[in-house]
Amino acid sequence: MMHYRIISRFLFRRFFRGVGLVLLIVCGIIFAVTFVERLPGYPTALLALDDAWARLVEYVPLFLPLAVFMGTLVTYYTLTRSSEGIIISGAGLSPYQMARPCLVGAFIIGVFATTIINPYAVELRSQKITSEYLKLVDGKIWVRDFSDGEYTTITAGNITKDGNNLIFHDATIFVQDSEFKLTARIDTNIIELSQTGLNTNDANIFDTTGQKHRTSWTKQTNITPKTVLDRYLQPDQISFWELPGFIKKMSAVGVPIRGHMVQFWTLLFLPLSMIAMATLGVAFSQTRQRRNHSFGIKFGIGILTCFILYFVLNIFTILGTNGTLPPLLAIIAPPLIIIAAAGVFIAGFDTI
Repeated sequence: MMHYRIISRFLFRRFFRGVGLVLLIVCGIIFAVTFVERLPGYPTALLALDDAWARLVEYVPLFLPLAVFMGTLVTYYTLTRSSEGIIISGAGLSPYQMARPCLVGAFIIGVFATTIINPYAVELRSQKITSEYLKLVDGKIWVRDFSDGEYTTITAGNITKDGNNLIFHDATIFVQDSEFKLTARIDTNIIELSQTGLNTNDANIFDTTGQKHRTSWTKQTNITPKTVLDRYLQPDQISFWELPGFIKKMSAVGVPIRGHMVQFWTLLFLPLSMIAMATLGVAFSQTRQRRNHSFGIKFGIGILTCFILYFVLNIFTILGTNGTLPPLLAIIAPPLIIIAAAGVFIAGFDTI
């Protein structure tokens, strides 16, 4: 029992070393490419670095399953090359016992990604809100408010965030009375939405007679920056910790939440997905050769398999989002199938 704990700690460290090496290489490449791509668009290199870092954190969940798979392959390859894997097998550990530290490590990585990386990435992105992060209607942002007996409808081409306020760009505001009769139209390049309402210092106001007035314009509204973002943010722009409350609130007002449910189940079962990729990596790593000359072939086939599985997972996600499959089933079925298939392969190899 004691020797198994010692070996488990050893394999646990080697697994994290392998995954860490893969993450370091992949993150370094992505960060460098993103920095070079963003550098011409910023006045200083520091701002470009900041944007490249935010993009990197945003991309981490996309390649994390692949990194876990590749890290598992690297771990087992180094064990085979150094004959440590043969020694561990000689100590009486089955493939399942050898895989257990890797699976625990994969579970920890999944929990960390869901509870720490995702909220951090969302926080970084929330400071740089633009139209590319929003669900638009006909390429436009539409917001409607009813206050003081009037309807105020805002349509804008873009939106950015300035502190706690939102800035609408290339905006047109339609003001209607309670019977939906148009009373004014306001055109402005920039209008700010704060906690108290709308404000612009340069507006072209057209009244019911068609006369144009150029002046500042202010209006108190019930809408706030938070309510606008809650309505228009895509599911992956909401933190894992905020999703349950957001789903409940949006469901109460009749807003479609299927996409948000899929995102919530995806994050909740991300540790299971990490376990599935680690199990797949263990299956591809099975060999009895001391010098595993077929590692390159297995590694290439494994990477190809990962990309195929990535597209399959996306298909299941789409099926869950459009209602073809229940969201929970669409998220939990693929990793369970992967674990079952990889487990059968490992069991068959162990009994050869």
